[in-house]
Amino acid sequence: MTRSLACQRDAFSLPGDHHYLNCAYMGPLPRVSEEAAVQGLRKKRFPQVVQVEDFFQPVEELKGRFARLIGAPSGDSVAIVPSVSYGIAAVTGNTELGPGRNIVVMHEQFPANVYPWRRLAEEQGGEVRVVSPRDGCRGQGWSERVLDAIDDATVAVAMGTVHWTDGTRYDLPAVRRRTLEVGAALVVDGSQSVGAAPIDVSVLAPDALICAGYKWLLGPYSVSLAYFGDRYIEGRPVEETWIARKGSEDFRRLVEYQDEYHPGAVRFDVGQRSNFALVPSLSASLALLLEWTPDAIAEYCRDLFAPVLESVPNWGVGVEEEPWRSPHLFGLRLPADVSTHEVQAAFEAHRVAVSFRGSSVRVSPNVYNTADDVAAFLAALKEGMGR
Repeated sequence: MTRSLACQRDAFSLPGDHHYLNCAYMGPLPRVSEEAAVQGLRKKRFPQVVQVEDFFQPVEELKGRFARLIGAPSGDSVAIVPSVSYGIAAVTGNTELGPGRNIVVMHEQFPANVYPWRRLAEEQGGEVRVVSPRDGCRGQGWSERVLDAIDDATVAVAMGTVHWTDGTRYDLPAVRRRTLEVGAALVVDGSQSVGAAPIDVSVLAPDALICAGYKWLLGPYSVSLAYFGDRYIEGRPVEETWIARKGSEDFRRLVEYQDEYHPGAVRFDVGQRSNFALVPSLSASLALLLEWTPDAIAEYCRDLFAPVLESVPNWGVGVEEEPWRSPHLFGLRLPADVSTHEVQAAFEAHRVAVSFRGSSVRVSPNVYNTADDVAAFLAALKEGMGR
């Protein structure tokens, strides 16, 4: 049973006169994470205080925390990367495509998980197969179309845990079963749900799961995390770093060059991965997420916005069916007779932060949001729609 989670606004430094419902754009940095980053930066005042273990221990702690968050057995399967596109590049660099074969992606998928596959197809031949949602049936119908698009020529399915524009959920377990049937890889961008919704890689068993750190992981910009399964974990990295090699802990012997990597995903770590500000900052955020738990965070968001999602259909606003709607990230489709510009102006006037994606209002609450934020959101939406 999921434990009830109280509002965690005091853990953040959000201004009291704003209503931040835009975590899908960028998660606010918790106070402890900000302090961890500052402490790391201060070490450069006098570099002699930076010891050998500072290159390794904080990194291992961060990887271990992410492993626990996603249900991985250990941090050995986790790499520190600067971005999702970097992690996807590590995957595409170890994927063979070729004429007559295909990669399956979603319609209007976030580009970080598209451009590397397009480059692979351009260089090796093959097709990037784009799956669009079925008219009038975005959730279930979309997942059904994904399954239909996978065939014996499919090399990989590259997709998000949810769609980044409106939180539409996919039937990932069904997609995974289908990829296993045809021998294709499942490569998942978890940036828009990992940290705010549960995922267990020991059950789903994706071949790679890559997450930006600055959204639902509540970390700083320019540091991300990647899980690699057996298909890729012994692959060729994007760059050849010294710290990935066996014996790299002994700085006196670094010029005794080693071709052998440390075991696990460390080979995929970005150069200068031991960032003394970013690593402890993201690690502090993950410690909070582990304390709160993704299950409880998802329940908090679901309960907070339940009244909104029950009432706005009466105004002609389209809402995805509950089984296919993420509790922490959802899109509200405005009626055709409503001006998006007027709705956006109303949100700005009420100091309510959301995102606009096409004709949809993308709403993404988290544990720092309150009933006051919900009330301000409803007031702004009603005003903007002229209801």
